[in-house]
Amino acid sequence: MERRSFIKHAGLLTAGLGLTAAAGALPAPQASANKLPAWKGFNLLDFFSPDPARSRPRTPEDHFRWMQDWGFNFVRIPMAYPNYLAIDHSKRITPEEVYKIDESRVEEIEKLVQMAHRYNIHVSLNLHRAPGYCINAGFYEPYNLWKDEEALKAFCFHWNFWAKRFRSIPAAKLSFDLVNEPAMREDMNDQHSRATTVPGEVYRKVAKAAAEAIRKENAARIVIADGNNVGTTVIPEIMDLDIAQSCRGYYPGKISHYKAPWANKNVDNLPEPKWPGQVGNEYLSRAMLEKHYQPWIDLVKKGVGVHCGECGCWNKTPHPVFLAWFGDVLDILNSNGIGFGLWEFSGDFGVLNSRRQDVQYEDWYGQKLDRKLLQLLTKNV
Repeated sequence: MERRSFIKHAGLLTAGLGLTAAAGALPAPQASANKLPAWKGFNLLDFFSPDPARSRPRTPEDHFRWMQDWGFNFVRIPMAYPNYLAIDHSKRITPEEVYKIDESRVEEIEKLVQMAHRYNIHVSLNLHRAPGYCINAGFYEPYNLWKDEEALKAFCFHWNFWAKRFRSIPAAKLSFDLVNEPAMREDMNDQHSRATTVPGEVYRKVAKAAAEAIRKENAARIVIADGNNVGTTVIPEIMDLDIAQSCRGYYPGKISHYKAPWANKNVDNLPEPKWPGQVGNEYLSRAMLEKHYQPWIDLVKKGVGVHCGECGCWNKTPHPVFLAWFGDVLDILNSNGIGFGLWEFSGDFGVLNSRRQDVQYEDWYGQKLDRKLLQLLTKNV
């Protein structure tokens, strides 16, 4: 409890400070040059669906209490912008409707943020679906964020809106994560259209414009850009800007997305994952992880804040394999002062209610708790 008390009070001490000051007041577990605090916690999917009618039940207050009790201090809220618009969700959205904010939906988002803050948990607000771009299909986009000025204008409008809404919230309590897992697609509305890297100068233009729209309202706001190429690669083109960067904890996909239908064309003919071990034509090991994360570690050393906004493993990977792999991922991140956000708290990737077939769950106030995963996570908190 002494350690949790330290985390709690450290979070309070950082209130009102900017990026560098906040990092100094809440140090990583080990000496680190990381300008971002080593926030550790979860993604919450309350506003993940573009259609509010299909949204998950709201995260209950007990979940925040448990997070705090277990030592976590971070939640990322990936939002689909249509979720908080006053539109007919059964029809294709028009460019004009992108600006129709639904005040009642915004208030629901505010309530979730406020609840997290009651438990001294930092909130990262993210546009998982932004005007003109989402890594997922399932909703028609009227333009392309990476190509169309109208889309960029709408993107900046939304971030300026949230910046105004939360103007008085200090940087230590709230950050903005611009857009989830950027990539180029020729057809933005086709899930199977090949994803490629966003040209660096294009990403810079979009990120710079959005950051400026945010900091018109609060100059100290922490702004984070997800890595290029679906969140996996460092963005050298924005290193001179006051923008942190977010990596992913899904590498290699043969482990993290084993049999996930959205990530594999044929889920029936996949080699069984091992860690470490030979999987198909590739030997998987910690050494490959260290090579993968080295550019992010180098980025920290160059003075750019780094956080791992999403990580974890779908529930079809054998649990012992998942834990062995994820232990290496977390150790590499933790050793370099890089925090993480597990996708998700409760659900198929989560510490609660993950529906794995090879886990003996512990009953936790009516929830199914993966105690071994929780122990691995808290070991790195």
